[in-house]
Parts: sequence; structure tokens; C-alpha cells
Amino acid sequence: MRTRTLLLPLVLALSCGGAAAGVIPLLGEAQQFAVLGAQSVTYTNINTLQGNLGVAPGSAFAGTGQVNFASGGARHQADATAIRAYADANAAYGRLASLTGGTDLSGQDLGSTGSFTAGVYRFSAAAALTGTMTIDFANDPNGIVVFQIGSALTTASNAVVNVLNGTSSNGIYFQVGSSATLGENTAFAGNILALQSVSFASAAGITCGRAFALGGAVTMNGATVSSDCNAYAPTVQANDFGSKGFSGDGTSVMAPGEVPEPATLALFGAGLCAAALRRRIKPAALN
Repeated sequence: MRTRTLLLPLVLALSCGGAAAGVIPLLGEAQQFAVLGAQSVTYTNINTLQGNLGVAPGSAFAGTGQVNFASGGARHQADATAIRAYADANAAYGRLASLTGGTDLSGQDLGSTGSFTAGVYRFSAAAALTGTMTIDFANDPNGIVVFQIGSALTTASNAVVNVLNGTSSNGIYFQVGSSATLGENTAFAGNILALQSVSFASAAGITCGRAFALGGAVTMNGATVSSDCNAYAPTVQANDFGSKGFSGDGTSVMAPGEVPEPATLALFGAGLCAAALRRRIKPAALN
């Protein structure tokens, strides 16, 4: 009985706390990386990163070009930092893949479905982006967008991901079941976690986000990848609203299971809090 009494403050904290409800750890050590390859990272021409460059458990950096760091980034070649980041990125991939519910967009082009709001979007096989896709967070401080892609993600030349009305806690994740290929001059936004490889065609880049290849290589060709756009180039096309590359605070994402409407979460939390408070007022009910 005493155990139940002691647990009550914890129940209240979990059910009545705002931002903490329904979230689980996500990027971990991978938060500080802009590019991470499992086996290798190759590069041609001049590439610019805001954030770390890593390879693990493989150890190959190779290329005829160069990689410059805009601010404070470093190479991590199968060292302890890269190994931890790789483990955390794999765990994040699994958590994103485990989310259920959401909207099935199989067979549709990401550039022709209208604006995306917070939620989970599924593609049973490959997904493509032609033209511009727009993500509108509508100033929702808890808004997270997850794209679950069964196989490959491919963007056409000059494709753009445009993000509107974000806050510092918003997140964008592309969980890709095989490989991701960004076409020439693509201006992407969001975190790509690909089970195999990530390839950048000439001058393609991720203005705000990351590229993680969990089974193969990341290949860059004059790419710019920024894991913290406000620290790199706070322009109209490179603005992550202080979210550190659309990873929110880098530590949370929706828990596995159905994605409820925000109002449902609020009502559930309010009801749970009220019930717990009533029980607290009547200690005899705990006996």
C-alpha cells in the first residue's frame, strides 16, 4: 500500500507533464553528426558540412575532393564517438519503423500531395519527390513528421523540401528501407536514415538535416549538409527554426503505436490527472 502511495507522484508527473508525454529517446550521439556511413564515406568536389562526419563500424574515407567543416565539425573514423553514433542511429531507425497509424501515400509523389502536417506517412515501396514538397508545422511546438518508406527514396533534379511555421522542437525524419538518392541541385530538409546507402548527385544537399547510411556508404558530390542551419546559414531556404537540423531537441519522438490526435492526448491526460487527484484526496481508496 505504501508502494502505491509513493508511485502516485510519478504517475501524476508522467500524465500531467506536457512535452514529456508520449516521447522516447531518439538520435542520441548521432545528433552531433551531419553525415554518417556504416562502411564508407566517399566524396568528389568541395563538400561543406555543419556537424560531424563519421564512419563506423567500417573505416573508409575516400575521395578526390575535399570536405570542409563550416563550424566545429570533425572527422570520426571508427572511433568511440562514431561507434556510439552508429548504434544510436540504428536504434532511431528501429523506433521510427515501429510507428503505426498515419496516412498511406503509396504510389504518390511527395511533390504532388499538398502540404504535410505533423504525423506519420507511409509508402509500402519506393517514394519519389519531383518539384517541391511543403511541410507546414503550423507553429505546433510538438509537431513531428515521419515518412516511412518501404524501399528507395529518390528525388528529381532541382527538387526542394520547403518547411514552414516551425519551432525549435519540430522534427522531420525519413526512414528509408533501402537507399536514398538525391538528384542534382536538390535542396532537401530533414533527417534521412537509410538502411543501406545515401547518394548525393552533383550539388545536391540537405539544407537542414542529416544523412545516415546504416548499411553501406554515403557518397557526396559537391554537397552541403547542415545539422544545425541556424548556426550555418539562416536564410529562407536554410532555416530549421532552432531545432538543430529538424531533430527537435535530439532526444524525442512519438512512442510506438497509433498516433493520436493532439486533442485526444490532452483529454486523456486531463482525465488521468483528475482521476489520480481524486484518489489522492481520498487516501482510503488506496488501502
